[in-house]
Amino acid sequence: MAGDRIAIVWNPSKVKREDLEQALRAAHGGESAEVSWWETTREDAGQEVAGDALASGADVVVAAGGDGTVRAVAERLAQPDAEAELAIIPLGTGNLLARNLEVPLGNLSSAFRRVLTGEARTIDLGWVEAEIDGSAQRRAFAVMAGFGIDAHMIVETDDDLKGRVGWLAYVESLGRAVSASEVVELEISVDGGEAESVAGHTLLVGNCGMLQGGFTLLPDADPSDGELDLLLLSAEGVAGWLDTFRSFVWDNGIRRLLSRSERAESAETTTHARARSVRVALPEPRVLEIDGEDLGEVRAFSIEIQAAALRIR
Repeated sequence: MAGDRIAIVWNPSKVKREDLEQALRAAHGGESAEVSWWETTREDAGQEVAGDALASGADVVVAAGGDGTVRAVAERLAQPDAEAELAIIPLGTGNLLARNLEVPLGNLSSAFRRVLTGEARTIDLGWVEAEIDGSAQRRAFAVMAGFGIDAHMIVETDDDLKGRVGWLAYVESLGRAVSASEVVELEISVDGGEAESVAGHTLLVGNCGMLQGGFTLLPDADPSDGELDLLLLSAEGVAGWLDTFRSFVWDNGIRRLLSRSERAESAETTTHARARSVRVALPEPRVLEIDGEDLGEVRAFSIEIQAAALRIR
């Protein structure tokens, strides 16, 4: 928008600054904007430079990179002292938040036009607290967090293959991820209630519902509703996975569209729920992931929603 001070936090491993500058010029359309550039590093995925951009007076902070860059910038902009809006130039493999917010993919100029002319909306963020490698950590996520198949897919996916074929590389790792995801008894507490013992191999806690390839895993998820959506998977064997497949494709897919249902349906091997906070204790260490990033193994973690955390174009 005219008069905006725009700070671009960009990941040099994803794109050249010259390409971003060219796309920005193509998208400019006569709008007047003051632009500054802030480069991420291996040591700083975007939190610190986003803070520097805020200190410089930025009205809009643009995360130009993959899911990790977007998550890092969002984490900083969700702090109480931050008043700038967030925008995204998606340059990663998953681009999960961009997909869920319908930010143009694969076209830098179109994405920059959203930065310059788009209206901002408010979205929530989820926050994970866990002890990782001996230290307590608190990390934000914009899309999903959890353990199980999704986390194992991240660990098992070949980085070289991901660089060649993008998100399809995750499909190649699916079989190994399923094999590595055994059903365990876990303790889960929702919204401060009593802990319950449940069985499952995968637990996803989502702020958004769509994954790569347009697959909607959490059909109720709305990034602006002040709630998190939970999905517990417990399928074992062919019959169990057929039940899970039927739940996704029929119960919460075709039949949901025909009946215009407003709530996801649970099944024998899929349990849907909603909450503002959740605490989980595991009988053994499991890999925890947030927005496609492997955080390491944990025995317990808690997640809560920060409602209306960000203004995003």
